[in-house]
Amino acid sequence: MAEKVIRDQEAQEKLKSIVDQIDIGIICTFNPQSDYPHGVPMSRQEVDETGDIWYICSAESETYKNLVQNSKISIFYSDPKSYTFLSINGTASLSRDQDRIDKYWNKMMEGWFEKGKEDPNIKLLKVTPEKAHYWDAGSNKIATLFGMLKNAITGSNEDIGEEGELKI
Repeated sequence: MAEKVIRDQEAQEKLKSIVDQIDIGIICTFNPQSDYPHGVPMSRQEVDETGDIWYICSAESETYKNLVQNSKISIFYSDPKSYTFLSINGTASLSRDQDRIDKYWNKMMEGWFEKGKEDPNIKLLKVTPEKAHYWDAGSNKIATLFGMLKNAITGSNEDIGEEGELKI
């Protein structure tokens, strides 16, 4: 894979395109009483114009409780069908902006918050990426594996996609 470093606006656009394509990421938070991260799958609400990623979470969740103590966060996105992957490390902030909650509210949320969108346990989680790394084959898994096999057998170095760092 060709390795690239993408910066600024182009990096934000690449991050947004991958997150929008995959939607669900594994959110990892860190509890000071544990040697291991706490990971949960969460669907993003949006990637905003500054590159921040927004989620809705519950104040009763372990994710929320961990972030109150430690704002460091990691997110991992994976789409094995297209061989696209993204890892993000950043900082989280928590809030309760009713306008944004109204914007993100949908029928799915009712399953998580029985009291509706005015439930005081609804919290907004904003992730500000600090470091990100992506792998993007630009084709499906079979084509990528075929390209890898061909390179191994023939000794060629044909491009089978790209990976790189996103400098946001």
